[in-house]
Amino acid sequence: MVENKLKITLLSAIAIALNIVLGIITSSFKLPFYLDVIGTIFIAVYFGPWYGAAVGGITNIITGMIFNPKDIPFLIVNVMVGLIVGFVAKKFKFNLVVAIVTGIILSIVCPLIGTPIGIWVYGGLTGTGMDFLFLWLKQSGSNIFVASFIPKIINNLLDKIGSCILVYLLIKSLPKQYKPFKLR
Repeated sequence: MVENKLKITLLSAIAIALNIVLGIITSSFKLPFYLDVIGTIFIAVYFGPWYGAAVGGITNIITGMIFNPKDIPFLIVNVMVGLIVGFVAKKFKFNLVVAIVTGIILSIVCPLIGTPIGIWVYGGLTGTGMDFLFLWLKQSGSNIFVASFIPKIINNLLDKIGSCILVYLLIKSLPKQYKPFKLR
C-alpha cells in the first residue's frame, strides 16, 4: 500500500514537472500548441480522473507561483483535462481511436473554458504564434470571444489530439508490467 502511494506520488511529481517544462519550452518558442497537459493526461489514464485533476491543478498553481500569478485561473482547464481523460480511460481502453476522440473532445471543452479566462486575464491573446489570428479577427470586426476562441480551437486541435496520441504511444511502449491494468 505504501509502495503504491509512493509510486503515485513520484509519477505525479514527474508529470507536474513535465507539464511545466513542456509549457515553458512551447511558450518560449511561441509554438501554436502548448504541450502543458501531457503529464495530466498520463496520470489521468494511469491512475484515474482525480489524480489527473490534482496533477493539472497543482501544475497551474506552481507555474502561477513561479512565473505569473495570472496563470493560476487556468487550473480550471487543466483540472477538466484530468477529469475528462480519467473518466474516459476508466470507461474505455485508451487505444489510438479513444486517444484521438478524447483529444477532439478536449479541443472543444478546453477553449470553451479557457477563452473567457484568457479574455479576463490576457485580453484574449494566447501567447502563441496564433496571436496574429486573434488580432486579425478582432480588427476584422469579430467580437472578442470569437476572435479569441478560433485561435484557441486551432491551438487545441494540435495540442490536445497530439498530447493524447503521445500519451497513448508512451503507455503502449511501456513493458507490460508497468502498464495500467486495463491496458495490459
